[in-house]
Amino acid sequence: MLGVSAENIFCGNSSDEVLALAFQAFYSGKTNIITPDISYGFYPVWGEMYDVGLTFAPLRQDFTIDVSDYANSNGVIIANPNAPTSIALDICDIEKILQQNPHGVVLVDEAYIAFSHTESAVRLCNSYKNLLIVRTFSKSHSLAGLRVGYAVGSTALIDGLKRVRDAFNSYPLGMLAQLCAAAAISDTAYLKKTTEQIIKTRKSTTNELKSLGYKVCNSQANFIFMQTPNAAAMYNSLLENKILVRHWKKERIANFLRITIGTQEEMEEFIKCVKRL
Repeated sequence: MLGVSAENIFCGNSSDEVLALAFQAFYSGKTNIITPDISYGFYPVWGEMYDVGLTFAPLRQDFTIDVSDYANSNGVIIANPNAPTSIALDICDIEKILQQNPHGVVLVDEAYIAFSHTESAVRLCNSYKNLLIVRTFSKSHSLAGLRVGYAVGSTALIDGLKRVRDAFNSYPLGMLAQLCAAAAISDTAYLKKTTEQIIKTRKSTTNELKSLGYKVCNSQANFIFMQTPNAAAMYNSLLENKILVRHWKKERIANFLRITIGTQEEMEEFIKCVKRL
């Protein structure tokens, strides 16, 4: 399915575990590991936990990544599509980052790639031995409760992950998780149907919000990132109506809400609630 050999794949108990192992294996004790200033919240947590000197490259005003900021580092960590902004880099930009960083490990977290029109960077693994792709079954395959994640990369990188994992916890995925993940991989029709429906609902919800005057980022994920004058107040009002969204108090994104795409009916109720507010 991925076009790589079994020795180029590492499985773990969720992509969070795989990411944490990658921080330990490839970045621990190093400095100038570049990551966006707005991205997955666990990156700075693991950076502090594993003594990683992270350099935070500021996203542009429109929340896109400036590739030129990611040169001459000891490693790069990006989510593509990014979270919580929902914006994706083209594969040509991923390759530019790899070309700018021939020595450090470039980690691309593709948790939301199934909902994106951009191409996965997996095919670049054959050409760039320092590229590590991390994925999860939690989003696209709806298996968040099983905690199944994996990485794709060169045999040297996969060996590094195995060495760190086996140093303190050699237990692999449980049998139930393995069986369910294998069944999910085989059911390509279900994956296609559900991701296409989410993309369709994402588009209609985005159009509705834009017609109401809201700014919405060009989402390539299973959520949207919406700007509103008083995000905290809207968050609380939505919560009172039993609609849960995400809000951060970080300065650059304090007036934005992240809204996960649910069913068409759920998103219609969300739109109705926004109109009432």
